[in-house]
Amino acid sequence: MKEKIETIGLIAGGGQFPLLVAKGAAAQGHRVVAVFFKGHSNFEVGEYADATVELKLGQLNKLVSFFKKNGVTKVVMAGSINKPKALDIRPDFRAAKLLFKLATKGDDVLLRAITSEFESEGMKVVGPHEYAPDLLTPAGFLTKRKPNEVECADLSFGWKIARELGRMDIGQCVVVREGIVAAVEAIEGTDAAVKRGCELGGKGCCIVKVFKPGQEKRVDMPSIGLKTVQGMKELGATCLGVEAGKSLFFDLDESVKFAEKHGITIVGLTQELIDEL
Repeated sequence: MKEKIETIGLIAGGGQFPLLVAKGAAAQGHRVVAVFFKGHSNFEVGEYADATVELKLGQLNKLVSFFKKNGVTKVVMAGSINKPKALDIRPDFRAAKLLFKLATKGDDVLLRAITSEFESEGMKVVGPHEYAPDLLTPAGFLTKRKPNEVECADLSFGWKIARELGRMDIGQCVVVREGIVAAVEAIEGTDAAVKRGCELGGKGCCIVKVFKPGQEKRVDMPSIGLKTVQGMKELGATCLGVEAGKSLFFDLDESVKFAEKHGITIVGLTQELIDEL
């Protein structure tokens, strides 16, 4: 029996991620309904969508109504939202009511609340990797060059610090050099944190990005890609550790090829691997 076709409500941010999710969902035979935000979204997603609408950030009631009108059964969030720009959000009454209930406004807390809002309307929130599974970071040493002794120590140290940072719902990435924290990610995003950290720490920095302990995996998986690796080369960083199985790695093959050409090591981190370093 042919699998029942679902209607997927895609909340599309920027970058290639929502496009890959839309392609994957359409290829699986699902109907795609997409919501865009001006100044944030990748509008190329519309090529693979059966219905689209453009809204302002904070128009939660219109978003939910659009999905219900189009028979959405599952909701997927994919792509980046410019966080500094998002501070200018003008929430509608429904969004304001939701925000008022929250004790803090960290990413994870907010995304959990939004997830609950959709599910209260009978729409199941699912992880975007269900439609783009090849993006999950594999475990182990992804480049031929393995980390040296100093880099191994920095990976272990960075793993510990990044997970503590995540527990406080601040960010997912940390830049370290020889046991010293050069930068932690906050609202500026990974690439800006890496740039600041490497400028402060100097050549030989190690970047570690992890899944926040206890975070909502369906809506906020860490992601990394070629742009970050290219930035590392320009800044003199030599080692990148990304949590395996719980993070997304865009353009992995191209990133590994570039890293090997420029002497950068990339590692898909697990607790077991950290214990062995």
